[in-house]
Amino acid sequence: MGRANKVVLAYSGGVDTSVCIPYLKHEWGVQEVITLAADLGQGDELEPVREKALKSGAEVSLVIDATEEFVRDYAFPAIQANALYENQYPLSTALARPLIAKLLVEAAEKYGADAVAHGCTGKGNDQVRFDVSIAALNPDIKVLTPAREWGMSREETIAYGERFGIPSPVKKSSPYSIDKNLLGRAIEAGPLEDPWTEPTEDVYTMTRAIAAAPDQPEYVEIGFEQGIPVTLNGESLAPVALGQPTERDCGSTQRWANRHDRKSSGWD
Repeated sequence: MGRANKVVLAYSGGVDTSVCIPYLKHEWGVQEVITLAADLGQGDELEPVREKALKSGAEVSLVIDATEEFVRDYAFPAIQANALYENQYPLSTALARPLIAKLLVEAAEKYGADAVAHGCTGKGNDQVRFDVSIAALNPDIKVLTPAREWGMSREETIAYGERFGIPSPVKKSSPYSIDKNLLGRAIEAGPLEDPWTEPTEDVYTMTRAIAAAPDQPEYVEIGFEQGIPVTLNGESLAPVALGQPTERDCGSTQRWANRHDRKSSGWD
């Protein structure tokens, strides 16, 4: 008997969650793995992720568009509350975890799964966000955490995946682990692990170096009603449209949300 028969796995397409697929099957005896990637503003970036899950051994690969729900029920309340971790770090990646947990539980019910899984290690707070949220929504469902238990180093994890034909997305030229949604872009790993090392500009995709910025500033006026942004420069826009960067933004600060793709920053 395996630890579960059918599992819905929170999937990002990165090293850990990709390796979770064959690991759940070959080490823990899971018969069927269904992956779930939440579209929280990544859009077209998730199609390769969906395909990679299938190539990595998933029987079903789901991509669920939860952008509007994320903005309405998570982003806006956080903006109204000026919710900042330690008064400086915006809740972008962290804010999405309870929603992803909700989607996992819903998918498990829909597909008749007896467990859900995530790829969090034992190092950070994400594991708590997932575990507590899932238990609150369905205390009877199993939560499998292979990356927290397998005891492999990063190199060993990559090697394990390669045994099953899973290429590593991490290269020496770009060793970063990245999580992105409408509220921001979180980057870690590689040289960022050393606080004395200044990140190079290739890390950033949503901001420009000061040297490359225009000489003249541009002023953007955001209109709020009851703490919720509703207009940009006098133009009324739908919630998701207000948060989407445009070509004109050219990587500058996104409209109502934090767009610093730094390790830590605050609401703009």
